[in-house]
Amino acid sequence: MKSPLSREALQAVRQVPLFSGLGDETLALLTDGALERSYRRGTLLFSAGEPADRFYVVLSGWVKLFRESSDGNECMVGLFTRGESFAEAAMFDRLGFPVNAAVAEDARLLVFTADHFLTTLERNHGLTLNLLANLTGMLRYLVRQLDQLTNQPTYQRLAAFIVALCPCETNRATVCLPCDKLLIAGRLGMKPESFSRAMARLKEVGVSCERNCVHVEDIAALRRFANTEEEELLSPLPSVVPEQRTAAMRPCR
Repeated sequence: MKSPLSREALQAVRQVPLFSGLGDETLALLTDGALERSYRRGTLLFSAGEPADRFYVVLSGWVKLFRESSDGNECMVGLFTRGESFAEAAMFDRLGFPVNAAVAEDARLLVFTADHFLTTLERNHGLTLNLLANLTGMLRYLVRQLDQLTNQPTYQRLAAFIVALCPCETNRATVCLPCDKLLIAGRLGMKPESFSRAMARLKEVGVSCERNCVHVEDIAALRRFANTEEEELLSPLPSVVPEQRTAAMRPCR
């Protein structure tokens, strides 16, 4: 018998735009066939061309989507963390995964199988309409994200990205970034040296970085610095390490 999802997993699922606003019973129908899995850094989740028979929700950690060039170089397509989903579009069109996915930092993921998820939608037409509305919202979010990557300077992109990782209920936080800062730079459309300069610029508003830990002394000030509102941030809220647990975090190796 399948174990019920943990409270933490349900909280993360509720942050996913695809499931936004769904009631408890509806959410239970969709997550009934989902499985919680833990993966180590470097694990390949799927490769381009494989059947898109599942999609994922990130409960903790980081996952990257990427393509490989003919000379073996990686071109990052996306970077995902807590409260974000990926590969659902590929599942819906049934054309196979268009990119590769790998675990960028040790991660816990919720895996949804296509068969169970799509069967549930077929039996609940009202739910299908709800999800279509949510997919429209996701498209609008991507358009806003593209606008930010095109028009904002690098330090504002980084500020908005960090603000999105912070909780709403406090004004101070410590958040974890992937040890490989190239991933964040790629996610924000900037060169590695630009990332370093942008992070240095954020010191003006009380942001400091120690290894893969970013300490934010005043979230409201950082949000003003980013010149953005919460609904226009670059990503939904992922996991946050409370101030008192900062010392116990795993540093980069």
